[in-house]
Amino acid sequence: MELSSIRDLNEHVQRESAFLNRLLDEIRKVMVGQDALVERVLVGMLADGHILLEGVPGLAKTLLVKTVSQAVDADFSRLQFTPDLLPADLVGTQIYNPRTTEFTVHRGPIFANLVLADEVNRAPAKVQSALLEAMQERQVTIGDTTYLLEDLFLVLATQNPIEQEGTYPLPEAQIDRFMLKVLVDYPIRSEERMIIDRMTGAELPEIMPVVSPEDILRARATVRSVYVDDKIKEYILDLVMATRRPGENGLSALSAMIAYGASPRASIYLVSAARARAFLQGRGYVSPEDIKHIAPDVLRHRIIPTYEAEAESVSSTDIVQDILDHVEVP
Repeated sequence: MELSSIRDLNEHVQRESAFLNRLLDEIRKVMVGQDALVERVLVGMLADGHILLEGVPGLAKTLLVKTVSQAVDADFSRLQFTPDLLPADLVGTQIYNPRTTEFTVHRGPIFANLVLADEVNRAPAKVQSALLEAMQERQVTIGDTTYLLEDLFLVLATQNPIEQEGTYPLPEAQIDRFMLKVLVDYPIRSEERMIIDRMTGAELPEIMPVVSPEDILRARATVRSVYVDDKIKEYILDLVMATRRPGENGLSALSAMIAYGASPRASIYLVSAARARAFLQGRGYVSPEDIKHIAPDVLRHRIIPTYEAEAESVSSTDIVQDILDHVEVP
């Protein structure tokens, strides 16, 4: 791609991404710290990819999603997953009216722009399958009728890493449907002091709608036009191939650590997420830094460590970091 074309694309992206400053300012009226988490949610929204959030309770996961939905003027629904949940509680059902002898459709909470599936691993397999089918197909079937979901449709599922009793872990094939798996960490001391002051004050700041769903959908078209050089694509393939056959990629030590590597979705999502990250930075092209920045969240849930890795306390995140450290950057 010619330099002049990239310059034009840069200017176009900077114009189209200007609304993000308003959105971030509004989100930060409530959110303290968690900048990486905020960025990942925006990446998912701009790249049209769902997100799995893993972290202990109380780290503002629900607050962030609710705040984003208010700032984007989008419909928000929160569903607390429990062992007795039914698929109909998620997608909706038909209700019989004896007076008219007709069925009316009651739509479930899945019919929203932003859906927070809280503690997704607490629901049985049928409910998880119903959610993941909606994520993949962007439609649900109630009775004999199929209903399309919103154009702006983002699922943010959460799971608690420390409490496994009474849970139904998501199968690997279903986890693969999520574009990103984000590990949410504790805030640092100075941020937690700000949280105390803000959350125990007289009243919380009011979030105003500063962006519309149409703005997000229009931005997605620009995100898809962000330039990805052939060398970047080859770098992505090098990373993904290193998860499957590490020995052939100069990482023999990892051969005994990886049972299964990343699927082709990893390559696709790395391109999409890196484009969205470049858009957030106001750039019209993807850099190697975008790939290195987003790769852990795209790859960590697509690598299945061996028993040997677990015995040595080597996590999939450690494996991804090792790959990033050793694969040559273009």
